[in-house]
This record gives sequence, structure tokens and C-alpha cells, in this order.
Amino acid sequence: MTWYFMLKYLHVLGAIVILGTGTGIAFFMLMAHRSGDPAFIARTASTVVIADMLFTASAVLLQPVTGALLMLLSATSYAEPWLAGSLGLYAVAGLFWIPVIFMQVEMRDLARAAEARDEPLPPRYHTLFRRWFLFGIPGFGSVMLILWLMIAKPQF
Repeated sequence: MTWYFMLKYLHVLGAIVILGTGTGIAFFMLMAHRSGDPAFIARTASTVVIADMLFTASAVLLQPVTGALLMLLSATSYAEPWLAGSLGLYAVAGLFWIPVIFMQVEMRDLARAAEARDEPLPPRYHTLFRRWFLFGIPGFGSVMLILWLMIAKPQF
């Protein structure tokens, strides 16, 4: 097994973790939200926050490291159109993902408070959920496009 192969494996694994965790988080948060049950939403959001910090954050930190090492080993230039596009999209994904983390924490806290007071979810929760959902479109979409660019490596 070569260093290049091992790094490529870790890089692809990181992409899988980002996409898989992102898909799972979106699904479970959406299902919890649809229930309208503050207790269920609070428990789900608590788990989502942990999963995002444990899995997504780890993979997000691993990707640039493995990607840079792969570039060095393969003599790939930053000028490659597919790579420049991937790096730009990675920045876009990060700009949308970082605020989502804070939204998830606040939605969790609002749901916990509503549960503790035996009240419905406050308007702020619903505003955050809509924003969270909308931020997921360019955030997750960017990651999907990066994966395509990594595989296809188009020259444009």
C-alpha cells in the first residue's frame, strides 16, 4: 500500500463522512421538526449537535490535510480548474455550515426550554429552522458539487 493510496482512501472516507453525516442530520432534524414535539426536537437536536461536532467537524478538518498531501504527491497544481472550483466550493460550504452549528445549538436550547415550561416552540425556533433548512441547500449542494469535481476532474 502506498502513501498516495492511503491518503486518497482517507480523503474519500472524509467526503463520505461529510455527506453521510450531513444527510443523516438533515433527515433526523426534519423528522423531529415535523413532529412539533419540543421534547423530541430537543433530544434529536442534542444528538445532531454531538454528531456534527464529532463526525462532520473531524472530516472537515481532515479534508484539506489529505487533499494538500495528495496534491504534493501527485504534483497537482492549484491552477487546475477542478481543484480551484473545489476549493471555492469548500469555502462556500464552510460559510453555510458554521452558522448552522450555532443554529442547531440554539434550536436545541429553545426546544429544551419549551419542553421544561410545557409550552409550544417559540417563533424564534421556527425562524431558525427555516434559516437552517435554507442554509443547508448551498452548504450541502456545494459538497455534492465538490464530490463530482473530485471524481470527474473536468478541464472546463
